[in-house]
Amino acid sequence: MDYDAVIIGGGACGLMCAVQMGFLGKRSLILEKNNQVGAKILISGGGRCNYTNLYTSSANFLSDNEHFCKSALSQWTVENTISFFEIHGIYGQEKTLGQLFPIDKKAKDVVLVFKRLCIQLGQTIFCNTTVKSIAKVNDGSFRVSYEQAGENNTIQVPKVIVTSGGLSIPKMGASDFAFQVARQFDLKITKLVPALVPLTITGRDADWYAKLAGNTVFCRVSNKEISFEEQLLFTHWGLSGPAILQLSSYWEPGQTIEIDLLPHQNIREIILAERYLHGKKLLFGFLANLYTKKFAEALGKFLPINKQLASLTKAEIQYIFQLIHHFNVKPAGSKGYDKAEVMKGGIATDELFSKTLESKKISGLYFGGECVDVTGWLGGYNFQWAWASAYVIAQHI
Repeated sequence: MDYDAVIIGGGACGLMCAVQMGFLGKRSLILEKNNQVGAKILISGGGRCNYTNLYTSSANFLSDNEHFCKSALSQWTVENTISFFEIHGIYGQEKTLGQLFPIDKKAKDVVLVFKRLCIQLGQTIFCNTTVKSIAKVNDGSFRVSYEQAGENNTIQVPKVIVTSGGLSIPKMGASDFAFQVARQFDLKITKLVPALVPLTITGRDADWYAKLAGNTVFCRVSNKEISFEEQLLFTHWGLSGPAILQLSSYWEPGQTIEIDLLPHQNIREIILAERYLHGKKLLFGFLANLYTKKFAEALGKFLPINKQLASLTKAEIQYIFQLIHHFNVKPAGSKGYDKAEVMKGGIATDELFSKTLESKKISGLYFGGECVDVTGWLGGYNFQWAWASAYVIAQHI
């Protein structure tokens, strides 16, 4: 059969690319190694799929070239995403910080939109299919060899689009295929690391964190580069929750993280006001009104929680202020790709044309989605990049 392009990877970017090609009267073949397309879409947002973010801008992405994503994000905007899904029956509702979730649908309905459109638009999907090799032919086309149902097949196409994702969540089929292709064609790859990932605590303080597993605190987490205000979750291995996941993309091993456990209030001022009215109240009772009882008890490792507020010295109040507003943590590492929502790094942006996402060296070879060195924040940004990069590629095939 004649195809305008083979799309390797049936995730968010690959599916949108096939659909957008279909809208333009172009035919594509998606080769997906899993037994179904959209595997990571299905688990996103706890199965609810946070499919974009209302406040998306280039500032919400990490890349060696901070300007690279601007072209794609301007060609396919958040408004385009919202309109696309509304046309196909999925209406969004804003949750926290601009995150848009389907009002009465789930992630499986998002995938179903793409499946239906692919059928309607004549796009072909092969699942349980492993790409074995890609070769550039003398006439400028590509020969793609793949295995399906134990049989080896070869197809020749004018264009190849690699949307096979990054290394995060290997149990969902993640692989380094995109980077094998990049190395084959001598394209640069930036440093690859897990991102949006929980951080681990080891050593003498590990038990303190583990005993707090399940407790959350609204806080501001910071390093020298950036800060985020969101919920922090204590776990058996260390720290997680939106605040930590966000900061993890900017964290380097060996760095210390500062946590403000009361970001919108001054605990010194609150203590001084409270002890004027209720001087006999124990520090524990005071802290239990600000946090969970369990967390207030845990702070007893560092603070004199059994002292009355009226009995606290200036030095003790200063120490409390320092601990609550400047709680320092030095993570041992991260939980790695198994728990990472995305991968940071990828195909170097200076290898691709920002307007088309075509390789500068290899005509007809395109890369989109997570395998490119564009990594979004938590909260729908990576989906917006997937949709945008897919649209851009489809327009220029």
